[in-house]
Amino acid sequence: MACPVTGSASAALNPVIQPLKWLLGSWESDEPGEGSFPSVKPFHYTEKLHFSHVGQPVINFMFNAFHADSNKPLHRECGFIRMQPETNRVAFIIAQNSGLVEIEEGELTETQLTLQSQKLERISFAKEPHVQQICRVFQLLPDGKLEQTVSMATDIQPLTQHLHVTYRRLS
Repeated sequence: MACPVTGSASAALNPVIQPLKWLLGSWESDEPGEGSFPSVKPFHYTEKLHFSHVGQPVINFMFNAFHADSNKPLHRECGFIRMQPETNRVAFIIAQNSGLVEIEEGELTETQLTLQSQKLERISFAKEPHVQQICRVFQLLPDGKLEQTVSMATDIQPLTQHLHVTYRRLS
């Protein structure tokens, strides 16, 4: 079963997700993103994002990261974005190819999403150290580019910035 990537061209945007309309479409890293964490060697990556809808009060998404030099597939995430009606509260429901499943919640302020993990679950044989917390910020920049910063904490490392990347809109 694949995560949803494309929406229905004929489906009207559900009014509940109207405040997130600026996310919809396909994005690609403008330049390689930067990744670092105390337990890994710093790295560069490219990433493609797809945000779509089918008329429901939810946005479908898929993120695919690749090694910047070899284009080898790295990290994948897919899931759904929901908004609490008549509020600025947003939730991401995410499944990662690493075996981690998470719920992140936060707030939308015009064109910035600030999210923090609320629940994390992992497969029984997940690689250690285990992720204990994730914070994510999406910001639509004045030039129309999208910026994402991800911080995480593990069993042995406090909350530390892990990823930073800027995307350009493809569609």
